[in-house]
Amino acid sequence: MIRHHGTFLRLVLAAADAVAVVVLVVMISQLRFGGDWPAIWQALFREPWAPAVLLAGGWVVVLWSQGLYTLRQRWSFTSQAAGMLRALVVMVTLTFAALFLFKLEDVSRAFLVATLPSLAVASLGIRAAIHGWLALRRRHGKNLRNVVIVGSGPTALRFGEELLGHPTLGLRIVGYVDGEVTDRQPEWKYLGPTERLADVLHEHVVDEVAICLDLAAWQAIEEIIELCRAEGKIVRIPLAGGIVTHGRTSVETLSGIPVLSIVRGPDHQLGMAIKRVLDVAVAASALVIGIPAAVVIGLAILRADGGPILFRQERVGLHGRRFSLLKFRTMRHGAEHELDELRSINEVKGQAFKLTDDPRVTRIGRILRRTSLDELPQLWNVLRGEMSLVGPRPPLPAEVDEYDIWHRRRLSMKPGITGLWQIEGRQEADFDLWVVKDLEYIDRWSLWLDTKIALRTLPAILRLDGR
Repeated sequence: MIRHHGTFLRLVLAAADAVAVVVLVVMISQLRFGGDWPAIWQALFREPWAPAVLLAGGWVVVLWSQGLYTLRQRWSFTSQAAGMLRALVVMVTLTFAALFLFKLEDVSRAFLVATLPSLAVASLGIRAAIHGWLALRRRHGKNLRNVVIVGSGPTALRFGEELLGHPTLGLRIVGYVDGEVTDRQPEWKYLGPTERLADVLHEHVVDEVAICLDLAAWQAIEEIIELCRAEGKIVRIPLAGGIVTHGRTSVETLSGIPVLSIVRGPDHQLGMAIKRVLDVAVAASALVIGIPAAVVIGLAILRADGGPILFRQERVGLHGRRFSLLKFRTMRHGAEHELDELRSINEVKGQAFKLTDDPRVTRIGRILRRTSLDELPQLWNVLRGEMSLVGPRPPLPAEVDEYDIWHRRRLSMKPGITGLWQIEGRQEADFDLWVVKDLEYIDRWSLWLDTKIALRTLPAILRLDGR
């Protein structure tokens, strides 16, 4: 299975199963033993939470061993129920074997009879709920990654059909560029000849490129790989045994089809899943804590310059996705229409604009910028999944239109509120050097690097280094 898209779902399922076990143990203990249940478990295990932890860990391991965290081509309630029944038999056997081995005769059998079947019911319900939720979101275009297929021959047709047959992967075919002339053309949208692939990548939001050409067309495949490498796209090559390419590669399978996956940039599925969890946890907490400050800032803006309080601006995110970035308004009304008049004194060389003493900034706006409080509303963008706490800054669409090919790889990482450029290259006046820092961050990415950047951002805020 193409693991890049399954890791986060597996982690969510495992976490949900573990939490469900803990909740069930507490509820059934309360019903079976009353309010004194912690003391009863403590007398047997020394720690009142030990049964919940042991059952949660054991249940997740059993489900894993029975393949119930493996993504299936077709989700079936019947097959999932059968799998849960097998897992329940294994869990019952292991539980009573452990009770016998460790001589835990005092553990209530009535408690176990009520609890163990409940685990299977709860896990089955969790899977049905998550499947339904994902299906609903994907019907509305959420949580999808876009794929362009290069080719229209039998390999392209089979690979595309398999992608469509695995909805849990969240992969959507944008269309195809025609690499072969065949009698049977795909039903997907035709995006032009193969030579237009670079334009297609710029005109559409594309996360991955599947190269489904005959391996004899090696030169064309190499050129496409190099293009995708420069732009930070993941490349999939079905039936590509024996190919050696640039970048990190791995051979995976999709319904028996060998797929060579070429990734340029972060490819740490567990780490990226943890990054998203941390983004949500920190952003939600900071928003709640920052409510009083937000109220004060909003009132100050209204009193000084009237409304609106928030400034919304279209920015470009992951692989070209457009979103509305939020900030507290720091400029006077109509400031965006004055931009062309100030371009002649732009302090940055290249595809960005920066002016230290921007005349459009209001008095309260200068305070907000120096303290970086103007960026507080971007925590909402983080919660929505449009941004991360740490990453390259999101550019304007007009800036992206002027990018060189190698600049575009900075769009292969979700944009952030702070990043390596902000702490190491803020004073640089050359946009190319900003991009070099962003690409260095992408290539070196780790949770530890994010932590170091976040920790180094705090002193910069306290020194009032905001622009």
